[in-house]
Amino acid sequence: MTIKEIIGVLDGNIRCGESHLNDEITKAFSSDLMSDVLTLKDCPLLLTGLCNVQTIRTCEMANLQVIVFVRHKKVTPEMIELAEENDMVLIECEYSMFKTSGILYMKGLEPLY
Repeated sequence: MTIKEIIGVLDGNIRCGESHLNDEITKAFSSDLMSDVLTLKDCPLLLTGLCNVQTIRTCEMANLQVIVFVRHKKVTPEMIELAEENDMVLIECEYSMFKTSGILYMKGLEPLY
């Protein structure tokens, strides 16, 4: 799926990274535990409800480029600024993590493991 398609099926709102709308995503991981995120290898998309600057910093360290914030979480200007510096995509989604994961799985996104 492209990032644009992901935003569409999730009724999401892109907050930064519009230049990546046509990038293909094949796998995703869901977690609110940043210690788990730091163990990831080759994961292009993270679903999380942990919405703060530390999430952006953790994803930077883990080389994650696309973050979907679930459960009505709203990113801050500081988060957007840091994400733009690291060429990341930030998406807001109103759905729960469970529903978001299910939608993306049904549309063909594979779990990381």
